[in-house]
Amino acid sequence: MMQARMADKDMNGASLLVSVILPAFNRAWALTEAVDSVLSQDYPHIELIVVDDGSTDNTQDLLEPYKDRIILLTQENKGVSAARNAGIKKSKGALIALLDSDDAWDKRKISCQVEFFKTHPTAMICQTEEIWIRNGKRVNPKTKHQKPSGMIFEASLHLCLVSPSAVMMRKELFELKGYFNEDFTVCEDYDLWLRIGSTLPFFLIDKPYTIKKGGHPDQLSGFHSQDRFRIRSLVELVESGGLTQGQAAAAKKVLKDKCIVYGNGCRKRGRMDEGDYYLNLARSL
Repeated sequence: MMQARMADKDMNGASLLVSVILPAFNRAWALTEAVDSVLSQDYPHIELIVVDDGSTDNTQDLLEPYKDRIILLTQENKGVSAARNAGIKKSKGALIALLDSDDAWDKRKISCQVEFFKTHPTAMICQTEEIWIRNGKRVNPKTKHQKPSGMIFEASLHLCLVSPSAVMMRKELFELKGYFNEDFTVCEDYDLWLRIGSTLPFFLIDKPYTIKKGGHPDQLSGFHSQDRFRIRSLVELVESGGLTQGQAAAAKKVLKDKCIVYGNGCRKRGRMDEGDYYLNLARSL
C-alpha cells in the first residue's frame, strides 16, 4: 500500500503524509489516468484512497491491478460529497488532496504543495493553477475564471474559483469548517469553499500542475441546475450569522441576483410556484 513508512511530522519535519481522496462513479474510462497520475508523483509519502461510489461499470476490475498500492473503499451510490467525506474520514494524512476521477496531475503537484505548507506554517489551504482540456483540446480559461489568492470570499460568490482537483488542505480544516454537504448534488465545493473563505485565505501556487478535463457527457454539472444549489448555500451562509457585515451584504446582493435569474427561468419553463418562491425570496432580501 502506498503509505509513508515514517510517522507524520509537522512543518519542521521531512515526511508529511498526504492522503489523496479520489471518488469514482462509473468513470472507468478515465480512472486509470487519474490513478496513475497519483502513483507517479515525485513525493513518496502518499496514501491514495479511491472511493467507488456504487459504480456499475468495470471500475472494480480496473482497480484490481492497483490493489496493493491503494486503499479502496466501496459504498452504495451516495454522491460525490459522501464519497469524498468517507475518504477524508478514513485518511491518516496531515494533509488532504482531492482529485476528481476525470482529472489528472503533473508529477510535481504534491511535492510543490507540501513544500508550500512547510514554508507557510499558518496556511490552511492552497491550490495550483490548472491546464484546461475540453473535448480533448487545450483551452484558455476566461478572465472571470482567473484564480485569486488570499481572502477570496467575495470574489467567489458569483462562481466557484477553487477546483477540488487543485487544492490541498490541512486535515484539521474539516473539523473547523465542516465536511462537504451531502445533500448537494452539485456545487458542494462552492458551498465548502465559501464556508472556509469567509474567515481563511486561499493561497494560489502559480504553477499549472492540475489537468482539468471537461466537455464529456457525464459531467454532473450538465444534469443539475447549479444556481439552485448556490442559492441554498448562500441562504444557509447568510442565516448562519458567521459573516461580517460587509460579507453578509455582498452575499445578499449575489443571492438576490441569483434568485431573480433562477426564479424567472422557472416561470419561463412553466414552473410557476417554484419561480414565485425564488422571486419572493429575492424581494425579502
